[in-house]
Amino acid sequence: MTTTASTLPDNKALEPIHQALQRRQLLPNRHYLDSGYPSAELIVGSAKTYGVALVTPVLLDTSRQAKAREGFAADDFTIDWPAQQATCPAGKTSATWNPAVQNGISKTVVTFAALDCIPCPFNEQCTSARSNRRQLSLQPRELTEAIRHARAQQRTDDWNQDYALRAGVEGTIRQATTVTGLRRARYRGLAKTHLDHVTAATALNLIRVHDWGNGHPLDRASSSHLARLELALTA
Repeated sequence: MTTTASTLPDNKALEPIHQALQRRQLLPNRHYLDSGYPSAELIVGSAKTYGVALVTPVLLDTSRQAKAREGFAADDFTIDWPAQQATCPAGKTSATWNPAVQNGISKTVVTFAALDCIPCPFNEQCTSARSNRRQLSLQPRELTEAIRHARAQQRTDDWNQDYALRAGVEGTIRQATTVTGLRRARYRGLAKTHLDHVTAATALNLIRVHDWGNGHPLDRASSSHLARLELALTA
């Protein structure tokens, strides 16, 4: 269990979690995460550094074409990395392939020729740029291929059935918040708050072991303030 400041983004917490699991030799082969964690860098880095495959819904393409589901999104373009060329769905190849730095991140800017884009019957569906030329901004190859693969996977029924396992974790989180009130820290400082979290987790384990031993299903109903107080005092 890891306790962090509330201002720390989820994706910044993943590396310390994997480090702690590695020290204890408890790294999983597959780590099921919610949508607050994923990025191409984390997907590639977790596999390379720890041998852990992240099973998580990645953010979808946020381009105008992808949102509208009309025209050609970036993932519809075929990228030939060795030849340093991109091919659009209409069969035209890119005219330029230039390295660039955008917001401090190394990328490759791919641009198609005006002679190909302007007369293209799909121009309005493809680009709204004043130059009437389509341009792609690509992350490094490994990251681009990782995010494309993840997006393709999460559209399949097999992936969604596999990811349904995550529901068990969400159920545990919900029980923890409704039974023990973990959404609000009772103490100041990470050390005391972490101890509170460990105590709450131990109480949940005891509750679940008791219910399992007595053949009771997981209680999915919300607990009243009085019931939570009773459980807290018992723990």
